[in-house]
Amino acid sequence: MKGLSALSKFLGIYNTFKILIKNYGLQWAGKNSDELLIDRLTKTQNPNEVFNWIRYVKAEKPELTDFMDLIALTGIRLIETSNAYNLIIELAQQGKLETYYNAKKQCLEHYKFKDLFIRKTKKAFISFIGIDLVNRISRRPPLTSNAIHKCLQRSNIRSRFADVREAHASYLTKHLKEAEIDFLQGRVSATVFMRNYFNPNLIGDLKERTLKAIRDISEKIA
Repeated sequence: MKGLSALSKFLGIYNTFKILIKNYGLQWAGKNSDELLIDRLTKTQNPNEVFNWIRYVKAEKPELTDFMDLIALTGIRLIETSNAYNLIIELAQQGKLETYYNAKKQCLEHYKFKDLFIRKTKKAFISFIGIDLVNRISRRPPLTSNAIHKCLQRSNIRSRFADVREAHASYLTKHLKEAEIDFLQGRVSATVFMRNYFNPNLIGDLKERTLKAIRDISEKIA
């Protein structure tokens, strides 16, 4: 709504925009932060529910096993996971995987491929994962997010990828701070601290703590 309002002012049709809002009953405000938190509290009762769903998908659709592991361990969005998955395959076939996966740091360096991962409001910078998963993915055929949705739909399996991202963030609070989780999931806010002071390179044990957390997640979805 804010974007449409700004556009209408730029185009000189703001009065027309206000009439359309009234005629179609559009609302400016969605749920407030309290309501959103309550929704999350009531949506998932069992803390392992999402991990159980991942295991179920892997059992029913073995061809999605490595993809499910990747999205569960990185916590990035579905489209970003699909891009990362396919990029690993493409670069491995070209013998250029090292341009994306830094084996020494055990890190997928998304920021090197800005067109895929650095969008205006949704970003992914880096993801820590082990070489074993990267090698498994490199031998798989490519997968698009649309193909994944259709694969689940054909078996009447509910899509819960947003819940996976939420579970990943919540679980990482055992090992990481909020700013670190935001960074790994691609939520770099407009706060002064995040814009001007947060530097993950200065956090010496970020990799170790993240890898410990995802090892725990890996055990839950095995």
